[in-house]
Amino acid sequence: MRLPGLVIAFLTLLISVLLLSFWLHLLWQDYANIERGSDMLFTSYYVNFLLAAGIFLLLYGLREKYKNQIGFLYMGGSLIKFLVFFIVFYPEYRTDGIVTRSEFGAFFIPYLICLIFETAYASKILLSSPKE
Repeated sequence: MRLPGLVIAFLTLLISVLLLSFWLHLLWQDYANIERGSDMLFTSYYVNFLLAAGIFLLLYGLREKYKNQIGFLYMGGSLIKFLVFFIVFYPEYRTDGIVTRSEFGAFFIPYLICLIFETAYASKILLSSPKE
């Protein structure tokens, strides 16, 4: 199966930017004397990538059948991301009673990167879909 150019562009850019951000994040943790592996950093980047890629691929796959509902499907994907945060990350971050800035950044930075890419590429799907 040959992947379309839009899908390849999305995945390539997303992976590249997330890897660069992860590396910079690790450098910052070293500089700030924060233990590597704390704050669920790797898990956060990995889960955010999987969710962003999965949601985008779902939107791309359903773009013709549900062309008028792509925006709602996108918002549903955002709801899934919030649920994953509250099920997977939030309990771990709240074990000591507070969510530190480091913990917040460990989740929010990859989340924001993925959100920007998902939004930009979802709009490309909408713009490229055939009009009735």
